[in-house]
Amino acid sequence: MIEVTPSIAIDESELREDFLRSSGAGGQNVNKVETAVQLRFDARHSPNLPPLVRERLEKLAGRRLTKDGVVVINAQRHRTQERNRADALERLLTLIREAAAPPPPPRRKTKPTLGSKLRRLEGKKLRSGVKAMRGRVEEG
Repeated sequence: MIEVTPSIAIDESELREDFLRSSGAGGQNVNKVETAVQLRFDARHSPNLPPLVRERLEKLAGRRLTKDGVVVINAQRHRTQERNRADALERLLTLIREAAAPPPPPRRKTKPTLGSKLRRLEGKKLRSGVKAMRGRVEEG
């Protein structure tokens, strides 16, 4: 079991790792060794995720979520397979922790203070004066 938060842990059998070749430049090694990792986690059918966390995870995952509810994370930042595996797992755990965090409190509406209103109007008067002075000069 992999502990995500004190109340949430996911089983290692729920994760599936596929290894593929990294894209981009890399010399001789890149065409022979499969160092990139594609981590798959079936969020929709996971018995270890509470329903609210599952909903938020699906929203947060965005493009990384397939139509079947599988979160797919590609990791190819590092040169070794082990570091890419650790990177992919850490990114998944971060995503789940973010989904498990409580939502922020609702915003309280506030009104501008009298002082801020007066400062705004004073600034508008000054700007108006500057622009008025830009007009055509009349000779007289």
